[in-house]
Amino acid sequence: MYALVDANSFYCSAEQVFRPEWRGRPIVVLSNNDGCIVAANRQAKDVGIPKFKPYFEVKALCDKHNVIALSSNYELYASLSAHMMDVIGRFAPRQHIYSIDESFLSLKHCYPAIPNLTEHAHKIRRAVWKETRLPVCVGIGATLTLAKVANHAAKKLMGYNGVCHIDSNEERKAVLLAIKPTDVWGVGNRIAKRLDLMGIKNAFQLASMPPGLARKSFSIEIERTVRELNGEECKQWDEARADKKQIFSTRSMEDRVTDKEALKQALSKHVGIAAAKARKQGSVCGSMLIFASNSPFDERPTGFKQTIKFSFPTADTLQMTHAVTAATDALFQPNVRYYKVGIGLLDLCSSSHVQSDLFETISDPKLMSVYDALNARFGSGAMFLAAQGISPKWRMRRDRLTPQYTTNWADIPKIQCR
Repeated sequence: MYALVDANSFYCSAEQVFRPEWRGRPIVVLSNNDGCIVAANRQAKDVGIPKFKPYFEVKALCDKHNVIALSSNYELYASLSAHMMDVIGRFAPRQHIYSIDESFLSLKHCYPAIPNLTEHAHKIRRAVWKETRLPVCVGIGATLTLAKVANHAAKKLMGYNGVCHIDSNEERKAVLLAIKPTDVWGVGNRIAKRLDLMGIKNAFQLASMPPGLARKSFSIEIERTVRELNGEECKQWDEARADKKQIFSTRSMEDRVTDKEALKQALSKHVGIAAAKARKQGSVCGSMLIFASNSPFDERPTGFKQTIKFSFPTADTLQMTHAVTAATDALFQPNVRYYKVGIGLLDLCSSSHVQSDLFETISDPKLMSVYDALNARFGSGAMFLAAQGISPKWRMRRDRLTPQYTTNWADIPKIQCR
């Protein structure tokens, strides 16, 4: 058996942890530069606030219903997620963190230590709420797909109160009849439209499809989904995720960049982010793409791109930043108001397979190791190159940002005892 533990409207719930007076109120969280709505809790959806709409289009509706609109507080979300996952991991011998707000647990071979899985799921919910103040739902099924289905039922279907355990064929049939094919893990809108033309309107009808027909009509993944809906274990979580073949760091800026030094600082910042990601997965890059442009909605969309090839693959922030600043000098255009900049690391390979130069020191892995360790210990950005600027003007707009309660000393909650 598997369990899927999923936080309810995680971004919005995370914002309520240190603001309990916001519980029960409609909340939306905005994307980078406060652009689109990326998260909305149930109360916001109930008043008609849609996700993935530009905020300016629904601002009047938000104001009408007193919806709290907030900037994305990534530092807070990451910190609370890590705490939540630590709590969840205590309840099973094996855990797989699927996303920032979802975690699978393997409950195989847990009997008789866990005689009642439903009660065990309620214990998980109570523990997470007590220790993190984050509401979660738990779905339990014989396969990963059924665990996902059960979690959806725990959230959306009446009578489950946050926990759904599909422990019988009758329960499985009842849940599958109540949900749509698009509510099944791995079934998107395009596949659902084709299923609809075949007369398949709910998940039980999908589960009743002959596996061979599912493979012939769609793909082997849909065949596996059908088999998993019938309790046949076909999918396994990835214990080791494949390294990324490309790494990008890009951002749109609140204030347009119009001078060369500010553009260098912005590009240097993204070099540092991308290089740290490469070192974290043990990779080095053979070439690097740098790009910057104004908005595509400007009267004259303009920008530049350049690929820098390294003599030897590297993930050294110093070397890569030097290459970027040199390229900026040659490519900066004085009359362009830059809106979006970014860095792409290409031709990635494992750092353990690199043939280095015998006579020339290309990079300093020990220095980068200390650099990463300090940032890991004291927080991202504790150490950075001066090329990134001390007080850059090009920061991402987060006008509605709440305090970083768990990662910033200045924002730690203060309690007054009387």
